[in-house]
Amino acid sequence: MAQMKFRPADALVDDVWGKNGTPEREAMEAKLKEEVDSYFVGEAIRKARMQKNLTQEELGEKIGVKRAQICKLENGKCSPTISTISRVFRALGFTTATLDLGIGGKVALW
Repeated sequence: MAQMKFRPADALVDDVWGKNGTPEREAMEAKLKEEVDSYFVGEAIRKARMQKNLTQEELGEKIGVKRAQICKLENGKCSPTISTISRVFRALGFTTATLDLGIGGKVALW
């Protein structure tokens, strides 16, 4: 029986995304972060919508988009703009929102 060779996961990541610090790796990590952020925003939208007992179609009607767009938002399949996030959360009854910029402070969105 042939002996299996194991490689560290870091070596596989380097093979696929490029070495740490390279433009390719930086671009891939930025894209991954954007996708993760979109996922968490989508989860927040889904949770708030379900608490209000709204369907995706009903929420879409409130903000003037089709159900498919709400589905994409909730599943993190698109990166929502601040204006889209604002319209969605206002339609869900959020009266205020702030963006936490870390050491830059907080900014009121509405």
